[in-house]
Amino acid sequence: MAKRLIPLFNRVLVEKIVPPAKTNSGILLPEASSKLNSGKVVAVGPGLRDKKGEHVPVSVKEGETVLLPEYGGTTVKLGEKEYHLFRDEDILGTLHD
Repeated sequence: MAKRLIPLFNRVLVEKIVPPAKTNSGILLPEASSKLNSGKVVAVGPGLRDKKGEHVPVSVKEGETVLLPEYGGTTVKLGEKEYHLFRDEDILGTLHD
């Protein structure tokens, strides 16, 4: 049975993107060459309510690539995969091609 985690409130479930260690031709890349802490949004919570009781949705959508802080988040392991839970306001930005 496959498990699916749906975040609550303003939480965002992210799968970190691991940069390749070597190129297609077999050249080993230095660790610092492309150390951009990014991930793909897997699931988002419904959002929060502000002081007036109005709904404030999460600012990112499923499938987007986001820039993550170097530290923080909660590690969650589902099956063999490792995910990270972040608050919406902890995400630094979105990455576009």
